[in-house]
Amino acid sequence: MSTITIDKECGCFSRSDLENNVKFDNKDDALMQAQSMLNHMNEKFCGKHGFGLSENGDNFSIAMNVPAQPAASSGCCGGGHCS
Repeated sequence: MSTITIDKECGCFSRSDLENNVKFDNKDDALMQAQSMLNHMNEKFCGKHGFGLSENGDNFSIAMNVPAQPAASSGCCGGGHCS
């Protein structure tokens, strides 16, 4: 038995049709569903948070990660020829 757990349920998750603590008979089905949920959350939710997937034995956890703030742009493209 494998379970997918959402570490913290944000508002977008609460308003979605996704469920927390979903159980599966086998690990492969759980992994495919966890990856599908993760992709949906990262692509369709508001974007204030990013989400990451971790594995612990037969279980999977999706955790909220604050996305990295973009660095202030100096107008340089990063190609190394501006300095």
